[in-house]
Amino acid sequence: MEYKEGLTFDDVLLVPKYSSITSRSQTDLSTKLSRNISLNIPFISANMDTVTESEMAVAMAREGGIGIIHRFLSIEDEVKEVLKVKRSGSVMIENPYTIRPDQTVSDAINYAQEQGVSGLLVTDSELKLVGILTDRDLIFETDLSKLVKDVMTKDVITAKPGISLEEAKELLHKHRIEKLPLIDDSKRVKGLITSKDITNIENFPAASKDKKGRPLVGAAVGVKGDFMERAESLVEADVDVLVVDIAHGHSENAISTVRHIKKAFPDSELVAGNVATAKGTEDLIKAGVDAVKVGVGSGSICITRVVTGSGVPQLTAVIDCAKVGKDNDIPIISDGGTRNSGDATKALAAGASSVMIGSMLGGTDESPGSLLTKNGKRFKVYRGMASLAASLGRKSKETGNISLDDDLNDYVAEGVEAMVPHKGSITDILKQLTGGVRSGLSYCGANSIPQMQENAEFIKMSHAGIAESQPHDVSLM
Repeated sequence: MEYKEGLTFDDVLLVPKYSSITSRSQTDLSTKLSRNISLNIPFISANMDTVTESEMAVAMAREGGIGIIHRFLSIEDEVKEVLKVKRSGSVMIENPYTIRPDQTVSDAINYAQEQGVSGLLVTDSELKLVGILTDRDLIFETDLSKLVKDVMTKDVITAKPGISLEEAKELLHKHRIEKLPLIDDSKRVKGLITSKDITNIENFPAASKDKKGRPLVGAAVGVKGDFMERAESLVEADVDVLVVDIAHGHSENAISTVRHIKKAFPDSELVAGNVATAKGTEDLIKAGVDAVKVGVGSGSICITRVVTGSGVPQLTAVIDCAKVGKDNDIPIISDGGTRNSGDATKALAAGASSVMIGSMLGGTDESPGSLLTKNGKRFKVYRGMASLAASLGRKSKETGNISLDDDLNDYVAEGVEAMVPHKGSITDILKQLTGGVRSGLSYCGANSIPQMQENAEFIKMSHAGIAESQPHDVSLM
């Protein structure tokens, strides 16, 4: 039997060092997500069905991080979520949504709502532009059986592909329009520029983007069933990073999946986890991953340690795994146990390149799910992906139903379902998180995450020290 002491975030503090930094604005939070992808802030929204779909992923990318779309959707729906993110901030939308002139207004409204857009380009059978249909064309239209060609705007202002952003802005302003279709000499549609996209580019200068100027987004796949078909569809949708999602990442299932995906899609960025040991990190790196997700049993709704007796306290797990990651130039993602900016700072100082957050983002405006009211307060559901509710939900999606003959004892849950208070927008939460990490960098005498990792010195606390760290001897208001 081997015995080893493990520490988590509350067990330690970072020792303050001399700092020449006079303002938090002097600090740089840019970091690596994976071998070839960088972020402007070190935060990732978790691939959980109560945390990240397209709305969350868009918001994360605009602030400089990234969101990972969860895998508990059909392949088609997960791809749609990725495409929504990509379209939300493109300099130019390469494949704008179109409709035929002989379709009905009802068809157009339903299609636009389904895709989450406010307008459609109208094209003939050869994809030549014949008009545009926007809210202004439909605002007072009551006859939904009318054909698109009878209500669309036919006199459309257009431009040629290759137009500069400034030229596009001038055209949009001059003609007081919101959408500028790009067509070639044959009038075939080649793209679309919108005023909203230009505004987003200007309003979010620190946004994380791909080579085409579109928001970064990741998506998760499993290790069984349709994982290869799912991975292929996501790659075709230009997802930036694939995440192999499994509770016990140091397993043959995970390693085999990584090898299969890397062999089929060698140019894809691949993250896998979760692991909690140096050996687990090493084996995933040998299999071909571009980043390793670290954390077993540390999430707020995870009960793996209670049910299985297995896990490693998160700080020790990050330190051990980061050593292997550094030796192989593979970034480490700390996933779980982060309750505040101090925990995130400690994870980064311990060697993580980024931090995945779930519970802090659950209950926000951007997280999936409806608001619930209890005792006059508003909540959203937040659940572990190994909870009973999530497990039954997955089976329902896979088989179409849950039999009344199913024995619920067959499900060994390793997560719980809970309600978290409604928290407003993630923008405010990320401001607090990034502000806290910037201050943490300055206390370590560092102006960047790599420099903090070099300077970091942890000191272990007693229970009295932990109590001393909290507000004490006062009556809180």
